[in-house]
Amino acid sequence: MKIMYTAKATSTGGRQGHGATDDGVLDVTLTTPKEMGGDGARGTNPEQLFAVGYSACFLGAIRGAAGKTKTPIADDSTVTAEVSFRDREDGEGFWIQAALKVHLPGLDKETAEDVVRRAHIICPYSEVSRNGFDVTLDVV
Repeated sequence: MKIMYTAKATSTGGRQGHGATDDGVLDVTLTTPKEMGGDGARGTNPEQLFAVGYSACFLGAIRGAAGKTKTPIADDSTVTAEVSFRDREDGEGFWIQAALKVHLPGLDKETAEDVVRRAHIICPYSEVSRNGFDVTLDVV
Protein backbone atom coordinates (compact mmCIF):
# COMPACT_ATOMS: atom_id res chain seq x y z
CA MET A 1 0.00 0.00 0.00
CA LYS A 2 1.24 3.45 -0.87
CA ILE A 3 2.14 5.78 2.01
CA MET A 4 1.08 9.31 1.02
CA TYR A 5 2.42 11.21 4.05
CA THR A 6 4.22 10.50 7.31
CA ALA A 7 4.20 12.87 10.28
CA LYS A 8 7.13 12.60 12.66
CA ALA A 9 7.03 13.88 16.23
CA THR A 10 9.15 13.34 19.32
CA SER A 11 8.10 13.74 22.93
CA THR A 12 10.13 13.98 26.12
CA GLY A 13 8.89 13.89 29.69
CA GLY A 14 5.65 12.03 28.93
CA ARG A 15 2.50 13.85 30.04
CA GLN A 16 4.59 16.47 31.85
CA GLY A 17 6.97 17.32 29.06
CA HIS A 18 7.37 18.60 25.56
CA GLY A 19 6.40 17.43 22.08
CA ALA A 20 7.36 18.70 18.64
CA THR A 21 7.22 17.69 15.01
CA ASP A 22 10.45 17.28 13.08
CA ASP A 23 9.58 20.28 10.87
CA GLY A 24 8.98 22.53 13.91
CA VAL A 25 5.43 23.43 12.90
CA LEU A 26 3.91 21.87 16.03
CA ASP A 27 5.76 22.56 19.28
CA VAL A 28 3.80 22.07 22.48
CA THR A 29 4.17 21.92 26.24
CA LEU A 30 2.52 18.78 27.58
CA THR A 31 0.68 18.84 30.89
CA THR A 32 -1.51 16.44 32.80
CA PRO A 33 -5.09 17.68 33.39
CA LYS A 34 -6.12 18.29 37.00
CA GLU A 35 -8.75 15.54 36.58
CA MET A 36 -5.89 13.08 36.09
CA GLY A 37 -3.77 14.34 39.00
CA GLY A 38 -1.94 17.11 37.17
CA ASP A 39 -1.27 20.61 38.42
CA GLY A 40 -3.42 22.36 35.82
CA ALA A 41 -0.45 24.16 34.28
CA ARG A 42 -0.91 25.70 30.85
CA GLY A 43 -0.28 23.15 28.12
CA THR A 44 -1.98 20.45 26.12
CA ASN A 45 -2.30 16.69 26.41
CA PRO A 46 -2.50 13.67 24.08
CA GLU A 47 -6.29 13.52 24.27
CA GLN A 48 -6.65 17.15 23.16
CA LEU A 49 -4.24 16.57 20.30
CA PHE A 50 -6.16 13.45 19.25
CA ALA A 51 -9.46 15.37 19.46
CA VAL A 52 -8.15 18.12 17.17
CA GLY A 53 -6.81 15.55 14.71
CA TYR A 54 -9.97 13.45 14.67
CA SER A 55 -12.34 16.42 14.34
CA ALA A 56 -10.31 17.93 11.48
CA CYS A 57 -9.93 14.62 9.68
CA PHE A 58 -13.62 13.77 10.07
CA LEU A 59 -14.68 17.13 8.64
CA GLY A 60 -12.41 16.44 5.68
CA ALA A 61 -14.07 13.04 5.28
CA ILE A 62 -17.48 14.73 5.40
CA ARG A 63 -16.43 17.01 2.55
CA GLY A 64 -15.17 13.98 0.61
CA ALA A 65 -18.34 11.99 1.21
CA ALA A 66 -20.52 14.96 0.31
CA GLY A 67 -18.57 15.55 -2.88
CA LYS A 68 -19.41 12.05 -4.10
CA THR A 69 -23.14 12.82 -3.85
CA LYS A 70 -22.80 16.50 -4.81
CA THR A 71 -24.17 17.54 -1.40
CA PRO A 72 -23.13 21.10 -0.54
CA ILE A 73 -21.37 21.48 2.83
CA ALA A 74 -21.49 24.94 4.41
CA ASP A 75 -18.20 26.67 5.23
CA ASP A 76 -19.32 27.03 8.86
CA SER A 77 -19.85 23.29 9.33
CA THR A 78 -18.12 21.90 12.42
CA VAL A 79 -17.10 18.66 14.03
CA THR A 80 -16.41 18.63 17.76
CA ALA A 81 -14.57 15.60 19.09
CA GLU A 82 -14.83 14.66 22.74
CA VAL A 83 -11.98 12.29 23.57
CA SER A 84 -12.08 10.61 26.98
CA PHE A 85 -9.29 8.78 28.82
CA ARG A 86 -10.53 5.87 30.93
CA ASP A 87 -9.59 2.57 32.54
CA ARG A 88 -9.66 -0.52 30.36
CA GLU A 89 -12.15 -3.22 31.23
CA ASP A 90 -9.35 -5.78 31.71
CA GLY A 91 -7.77 -3.58 34.42
CA GLU A 92 -4.38 -3.78 32.71
CA GLY A 93 -4.18 -0.31 31.24
CA PHE A 94 -6.11 2.54 29.76
CA TRP A 95 -8.38 3.25 26.81
CA ILE A 96 -9.60 6.26 24.91
CA GLN A 97 -13.09 6.72 23.59
CA ALA A 98 -14.49 9.41 21.34
CA ALA A 99 -17.81 11.07 20.59
CA LEU A 100 -18.25 13.28 17.53
CA LYS A 101 -20.79 16.10 17.44
CA VAL A 102 -21.41 17.13 13.83
CA HIS A 103 -23.06 20.40 12.81
CA LEU A 104 -23.97 20.66 9.11
CA PRO A 105 -26.05 23.80 8.65
CA GLY A 106 -28.35 23.87 5.65
CA LEU A 107 -28.83 20.09 5.48
CA ASP A 108 -31.93 18.25 6.61
CA LYS A 109 -31.35 15.58 9.27
CA GLU A 110 -31.67 12.62 6.89
CA THR A 111 -29.13 14.02 4.40
CA ALA A 112 -26.74 15.03 7.20
CA GLU A 113 -26.95 11.56 8.76
CA ASP A 114 -26.22 9.95 5.38
CA VAL A 115 -23.15 12.15 4.81
CA VAL A 116 -21.89 11.47 8.35
CA ARG A 117 -22.36 7.70 7.91
CA ARG A 118 -20.37 7.83 4.67
CA ALA A 119 -17.68 9.99 6.29
CA HIS A 120 -17.32 7.47 9.11
CA ILE A 121 -16.42 4.86 6.47
CA ILE A 122 -13.90 7.16 4.74
CA CYS A 123 -12.17 8.74 7.76
CA PRO A 124 -8.93 6.96 8.76
CA TYR A 125 -9.38 7.93 12.44
CA SER A 126 -12.77 6.19 12.35
CA GLU A 127 -11.20 3.16 10.66
CA VAL A 128 -8.57 2.98 13.42
CA SER A 129 -11.35 3.16 16.01
CA ARG A 130 -12.97 0.10 14.43
CA ASN A 131 -9.96 -2.00 13.50
CA GLY A 132 -6.87 -0.67 15.23
CA PHE A 133 -3.73 0.02 13.25
CA ASP A 134 -0.28 -1.39 12.64
CA VAL A 135 2.43 -0.38 15.10
CA THR A 136 6.09 -1.22 14.77
CA LEU A 137 8.14 -1.01 17.97
CA ASP A 138 11.86 -0.36 17.47
CA VAL A 139 14.15 0.18 20.46
CA VAL A 140 17.12 2.28 19.33
